[in-house]
Amino acid sequence: MNFFPKNVKFLSTQRFIEGGKSSGNFENFNLALHVNDKRDNVLENRKILKSYYGLPSEPVWINQTHSSTCINAASIDSIVEADASYTSKSGVVCGIMTADCLPVFVSKKDGSMVGLAHAGWRGLVSGVIENLIKSFESDGDDLLIHLGPAISMSSFEVGDEVKNLYLSKNTNFQHSFTFDKNKNYLDLYKAARVILENFQIKSISGGDRCTFKESNQFFSYRRDGINSGRMAHLIWMK
Repeated sequence: MNFFPKNVKFLSTQRFIEGGKSSGNFENFNLALHVNDKRDNVLENRKILKSYYGLPSEPVWINQTHSSTCINAASIDSIVEADASYTSKSGVVCGIMTADCLPVFVSKKDGSMVGLAHAGWRGLVSGVIENLIKSFESDGDDLLIHLGPAISMSSFEVGDEVKNLYLSKNTNFQHSFTFDKNKNYLDLYKAARVILENFQIKSISGGDRCTFKESNQFFSYRRDGINSGRMAHLIWMK
């Protein structure tokens, strides 16, 4: 399946790949250097990532801080703090890492620009998706969105303060929460759609996976804590 134009490529890695070097709870394809995995193993995994998927260049990694900051991936030459990136330059690979947070892939319908956002509950409510969409300077009808694997509502309990923060921003977020046995649960997929619909974006795919439940395929911070590895999510234009 390629929901995007033919020249646009995107992917979400899984926790296992043939030849992956990480072991223990990071088995076997952790791609993050900031967790407790062995650095050499991660660097080897990143080499595998590039060769296995035939990437045109090294991914432009960002230092994610759950912010709303969005950067032009083609304009930086060192890792900067941000939670979204975009490019209109072929061969530049935008990259983020997650272990429950929502990856939001974006492409123009004509394949002339792509980007993606790291949208956890903090980044999502602070505007990271909005800032990425605004970078495209396009009407909603000109954009395609894919929602990558994230934690599902039934596994994502949050406090009242989180729900109140969302509702203070937009009452339409009410539909992104459910209340069961005195606990709030947040649906990141539905929350992202609330934002995207504000931009009149209709072409949206994905949103049907759960990183927490699908332990054979995905890392999950909510499930594994500080011993969780990270998946990579990449998008680029050929």
